[in-house]
Amino acid sequence: MDPTEASTRVAAVLPGVLTDLEELVAIPSIAFPGYPPEPVHAMAARTLELLQEAGFTNAYLADVPHGYPPVVGEIPGPPGSPVVTLYAHYDVQPAPPTQGWTTDPWVATRRDDGRLYGRGAADDKGGLAIHLATLRALDGTPPCTVRLVVEGMEETNSNLEEFVEAHPELFRCDLFVVCDMGNLRVGEPSLTATLRGDVACVVTVSTLSFPLHSGVFGGPAPDAMMALARLLSSLLDDAGDVAVEGVTRFDWTGAEQSEDEFRAGAGLLPGVRTAGTGSISSRLWSRPSVSAIGVDITSIEGSSNVLHPSARAKIWMRVPPGADPAAELDALVRHLETHAPWGAQVVVERTKAAPPFTVPTDGPGYAAARRALRAAYGTDAGDVGSGGSIPLLQTLASVSPGAEFVLWGPEDVALSRIHASDESVDPSEIERMAVAQVLLLEELAAG
Repeated sequence: MDPTEASTRVAAVLPGVLTDLEELVAIPSIAFPGYPPEPVHAMAARTLELLQEAGFTNAYLADVPHGYPPVVGEIPGPPGSPVVTLYAHYDVQPAPPTQGWTTDPWVATRRDDGRLYGRGAADDKGGLAIHLATLRALDGTPPCTVRLVVEGMEETNSNLEEFVEAHPELFRCDLFVVCDMGNLRVGEPSLTATLRGDVACVVTVSTLSFPLHSGVFGGPAPDAMMALARLLSSLLDDAGDVAVEGVTRFDWTGAEQSEDEFRAGAGLLPGVRTAGTGSISSRLWSRPSVSAIGVDITSIEGSSNVLHPSARAKIWMRVPPGADPAAELDALVRHLETHAPWGAQVVVERTKAAPPFTVPTDGPGYAAARRALRAAYGTDAGDVGSGGSIPLLQTLASVSPGAEFVLWGPEDVALSRIHASDESVDPSEIERMAVAQVLLLEELAAG
């Protein structure tokens, strides 16, 4: 199939795919604990139905020990043809009113800019839409063997790694196509070549045996919250670079994201400068970053005139490609244990050490993906990184050694605002990515 025919086929099915995407956005499939399970089960059932209609007639909701089921299926190709596994996920992030949505996150909304707004429109129901468009454009009969896994708990405590390890035969293939990424800009193709890993811990700082009156004892007696604040501030230097000794860092040499694009996508307030030094791409993809994502202390409403005896925070550090997560976590813990002010007692609980992932870019599948993007977009693809992490990829690589990976999708970095308010997707990205997937499958089948 040539690019013109692929484009014509995808254009013909796109209106129906976008209608389905609007329906799926309306289902609040939040798999986080504490949210109602009924919408997630409804999303799983509808996802299964749509994929069965698209050609995965044997698809099913897999039994898992806990949580929500992945959708698994296979369309056999000609004997000896390559095996490609398509990945996406049907669960989404929460969308609380405090995020500041300007439209209802559970109503797919078209705006004058042509984008489709709603929670999951990009991450990752948009990825699911690309798979639907691909299969419908191929009339449900791809030219090679295509397997499918659509996860139901990617945004929270994933159960898919356990399922993969228990059923490795379902995931052995020549190429994984992970449709949960995106381009830097609409209309400019990218392949994600690296993902940062992440390490995390909870640090508790204690200074007193019990709360004290802040007027009677304040001054000489150190407040634990202030000690924690000083400790947290020591994790960054004055420029905003990570100040933890011994962590991995290097300069990015692939495609670049400009500071203006970053500022527009990040929503920095007027006058707020970006943190750190070096290029934006290096700071995002090849250097560590550290955040305090949660703090336990008395609320303002419940506060009184006392010094706090203890305070704690959850620290999350992203680590660049090539880093050993255990060593990076060791460095973080060592810093926390040795930088507390005034002799404050520090206890650190290690909670996570997930490795980064580097995509081999010298295989025939990756080369075919480059050609498919060139044909779909009319321009060459750049290599980008991702500040996020997908631990599942390491598990997939372990059960299918030698398999290649292609990481792409509909989530353009500058405007999609995944996980944030007013998440959106540009329908043209769904269309072009579906064309690229059709061409990729055709080329792989042709050898």
